[in-house]
Amino acid sequence: MPPAPDPTRTAAAVRVECRKWPDSPHWEFDAVRLGQDGHGTWVGITEGTLLASPTRAFHAAADHVTLVPHDAWWLATFYGDDARRPFDVYVDIATPATWHDDHLVRAVDLDLDVIRGTTGRVWVDDEDEFAAHRVELDYPDEVVEGAVRSCQEVLAAVTDRTGAFDGTHLGWLDRLRRTQR
Repeated sequence: MPPAPDPTRTAAAVRVECRKWPDSPHWEFDAVRLGQDGHGTWVGITEGTLLASPTRAFHAAADHVTLVPHDAWWLATFYGDDARRPFDVYVDIATPATWHDDHLVRAVDLDLDVIRGTTGRVWVDDEDEFAAHRVELDYPDEVVEGAVRSCQEVLAAVTDRTGAFDGTHLGWLDRLRRTQR
């Protein structure tokens, strides 16, 4: 796997591509690399940024940051307290991300999502989609096992507010806002 971006290089443009199994276009957007910590590489997305898939697109309703973990089966998006935020935390269960030349990061979305809504409720979304795609797209057993294990671990961490889900994102969100001034 290519190494993660150089942690000394910050505020650089990066393209985030979330594919569908095995390698079809899905969601993609531009972000700003903010830096790294023990959890992974943090990228920022400002309000108004276009997020697009082959079938739909929208503009980000609020500033948010995405954590690309060093070697885990997920990508996590975190919001602050902006009243227009759609969620507090939205975690896409995905294959471990790969970096390409510090300017592009890719992962394959595996349908399952762990969400903490703005009221604090935590749930797993798209279990039906995962079950259908598991058969239709012929997910290999090791992919199914990685996704299910990751979903369980992330659900516990989001619910308990541990690890990367303990509020660490607020410093990165602040850095994004300072970078954009």
